[in-house]
Amino acid sequence: MTIDTGRPVHAGAPDRFNLAVQLIQPDGQRVHHPDFSSLVADVGPEQLLDLYEDLVVTRRIDHEATALQRQGELVLWASYEGQEAAQVGSVRALHPDDYLFITYRESAVAHCRGVDPARMMRLWRGVGKAGWDPDELHMTNPAIIIGAQTLHATGYALGTQLDGATTATVAYFGDGATSEGDVSEALVFAASWDAPVIFFCQNNQFAISEPVRLQTPTPIAQRALGFGIPSVRVDGNDALAVLAVTRWAAARAYEGSGPTFIEAVTYRMGPHTTSDDPTRYRVAAETELWKARDPIDRVRRLLEREGRLDDAAVRRVQASADHTAARLRDAARSLPVPEPLSLFDNVYVDPHPLVDDEREQYRRYLARWEEVGS
Repeated sequence: MTIDTGRPVHAGAPDRFNLAVQLIQPDGQRVHHPDFSSLVADVGPEQLLDLYEDLVVTRRIDHEATALQRQGELVLWASYEGQEAAQVGSVRALHPDDYLFITYRESAVAHCRGVDPARMMRLWRGVGKAGWDPDELHMTNPAIIIGAQTLHATGYALGTQLDGATTATVAYFGDGATSEGDVSEALVFAASWDAPVIFFCQNNQFAISEPVRLQTPTPIAQRALGFGIPSVRVDGNDALAVLAVTRWAAARAYEGSGPTFIEAVTYRMGPHTTSDDPTRYRVAAETELWKARDPIDRVRRLLEREGRLDDAAVRRVQASADHTAARLRDAARSLPVPEPLSLFDNVYVDPHPLVDDEREQYRRYLARWEEVGS
């Protein structure tokens, strides 16, 4: 679901870059922000309910996929519980023509972009190197190499600029990626060429087990200012604030004002992946503190305060989540096991002698094992 915002011609740059923008408090009360409240003035009760549904459904996807991995149905899963507002709020601010470069944790973004559960699970079940055609959805498949997609996004954004297209390109990444050289190179390149790219950093407080305070003593958003890129910190557990800030950044891209950096301050409630044990490096008190800032509860409380969440709406949202979870489970279990030699398909666009040689070596290896087995 996407709020149709059109393409704003201009949005003034705020002068409060170092403050985290917030439009909904954890208890559900609205907060007025002089720079950003007007950017979501069109979000009425129905749109807010749709936003709430996306948050609930995407969390259910995360829980269902985690359960599937624990049951041996998936090889791995990168949980994003607690980060739903950052992902849903940002992607709903974008136009279908805007191009997204995502990491392995943006499954909520993928859902809101229209990725079918079966396609989403291919990578995590280990039956495919990718899940969907990037050109179909204007979104890349998940990037595993930390920070590399920021360079790809910057190059793509420059290409759209040279083509005269009025679009934004978004690079999603985590706080840990900001310590990678690729991200710094992307920021330099984007600033030098005024590339219409949005650097969207989900600061979930931990790069696997390393807390963000060990990477930087100052807000991550301030790093972008050093490259000459306007930046803003936003409460990443506030879906409405994330929506507003991303609209502002997209407007800058559409009008040719160059790159923007967004730091969405949030928290990863679960493990880095299902192979991780966060209790080894996190204390329970910290997790409980962030649980009180839950992004779904925040929107639910706002709807309740404004009398917009009745029993019928709750049942509808729950039914949508149940339906999506059932489709995801059925899809994951029914994915066909690929032929072993298909591993070498789609490595390069054109035939390559090295790949051909490796395919032939693997074919002989498999044939030997078949002989041994028989």
